Amino acid sequence: MSPVAIIGEVAMEVAIPTVTAGIIDTGIRNGDIGYVAKMGVLMVAMALFALFCGAAAARFSAVAAMGFAKNLRSALFRRVQDFSFSNVDKFSTASLTTRLTTDVTNIQNAFMMLIRGAIRSPIMLTMATIMAVRMNARLSLVFVAVIPVLGIALFSIISKAHPRFENMLHRYDDMNARVQENLIGIRVVKAFAREDYEKKRFTENTDNVRKAQFFAEKLIILNMPVMQFCMYGSIIAILWFGGHMAVNGSLMVGVISSFIIYVAQILMSLMMLSMLFIMFVVSRASLHRVYEVLSEEPSIKDAEDSGSISAADGSVSFRDVSFSYFGDMKNLALDHISLDIRSGETIGIIGSTGSSKSTLVQLIPRLYDVTEGAVIVGGHDVREYPLETLRSQVAMVLQKNVLFSGTIKDNLRWGNENATDEEIREACEAACAHEFVSSFPDGYDTYLGQGGVNVSGGQKQRLCIARALLKKPRIIILDDSTSAVDTATDSSIRRAFREKLSETTTIIIAQRISSVQDADRIIVMDDGKIVDIGTHDELLRTSGIYREVYESQQKGADE
Repeated sequence: MSPVAIIGEVAMEVAIPTVTAGIIDTGIRNGDIGYVAKMGVLMVAMALFALFCGAAAARFSAVAAMGFAKNLRSALFRRVQDFSFSNVDKFSTASLTTRLTTDVTNIQNAFMMLIRGAIRSPIMLTMATIMAVRMNARLSLVFVAVIPVLGIALFSIISKAHPRFENMLHRYDDMNARVQENLIGIRVVKAFAREDYEKKRFTENTDNVRKAQFFAEKLIILNMPVMQFCMYGSIIAILWFGGHMAVNGSLMVGVISSFIIYVAQILMSLMMLSMLFIMFVVSRASLHRVYEVLSEEPSIKDAEDSGSISAADGSVSFRDVSFSYFGDMKNLALDHISLDIRSGETIGIIGSTGSSKSTLVQLIPRLYDVTEGAVIVGGHDVREYPLETLRSQVAMVLQKNVLFSGTIKDNLRWGNENATDEEIREACEAACAHEFVSSFPDGYDTYLGQGGVNVSGGQKQRLCIARALLKKPRIIILDDSTSAVDTATDSSIRRAFREKLSETTTIIIAQRISSVQDADRIIVMDDGKIVDIGTHDELLRTSGIYREVYESQQKGADE
């Protein structure tokens, strides 16, 4: 609808100067007041219709641009939701945030100008030029001298501006990363009294953004004075040559007046077109960054013929698995892992920091894909499953426990959106969370702030375990997820697991040997390799690494 309204607006604006010329050359020159009044009323009516069409075009284009931005943000968010961990690692959270906000806003503004200016300017330019040439072809030659100047200036600005705006958006990424990092770690900042240091670093980030903006904008703003110089130069030339023609009697005064209006319309159209080009340059960097996200193919996808596959049991098998975060076989995080876990078995995993314990278990629900080898779950390669089917069978409590804003009950139902109050209570009792939840005035309807800021680290861990239990999975993975609870609570959780999850394959990653010593088997990892496997007693006899860790922890407990 916006182009339709714009055509009506432009038609009236181009017709008005012709009416003005008639008023001057016919009505005023002949003293015909009736003609002047009639043409004056017509001019007012045309102006009002142009105003109505202009307002309608502005509204239509604004609505269209807002809808476009909403759809674009939704498409970006849906694409990000399809990303694997490696895709998110490639872009970084801060950069994705900038692309969903600043970049989309830049594109929205460019789109709104495009659907108005790209219609209005060419039509105005064409119609005004035709009217000016019809009035006086010789005088319209002024445009021939002006247009090359405008073209050269515009090309110079566009060619140099794009890289400057790309650099500016990268500075935005850095600033957003600083804000995100600071807000997430605000407790650490205050604990170490580093507020002044963080303020200084943020000031440096914002100053870098300001400098990048200034460097880009100081080139763009040259466009307006060049346009105005050409426009006013043209008007002066028309007044000079047109005045001589009027004195010689070859041109009417009203025609000169109308011609100046047409010149202004033509040059304003050219100026609008130049601004569209400039806006495109400004938004081109944003377009490229948004396109990067939309065109990024998720590294993990459903198999094409995976519709009917489901896990037969909770067995897990690693078959000569190697993995690298960079796809580089010379830089392996996991090095030729072979391991069979029976359905219903409880497996403990210990190892030093950086031994790739978490990496190993993240391959089971396909948070990452193996670089070499295969991971078999329930008798099928994980790459054969629909992702939703696989991940519904595997519950994972990650090292970083995440809760979302909403009630405790809302957070727990992430595990099972149809869970009854009784099922929620049972899961919380198994995770030793029911007691502290019941102590809150609102119980399970207690509202949690963003990230669960109003519960302790141990309470957060227990709620995340309860959430995983509600999935009633075939496989449950606890990635160092009891590190913030006391030993007695840890023991109670493990006892509940033995009683209620006897048929569920349980994999426990822990730093404390007490958390895994009751497991059916314990895996000892070092430098991305499995170095020992056995029960607690067997490893005390045969594994030097396990015995050393046990004795150091036992000595600490004794002391």
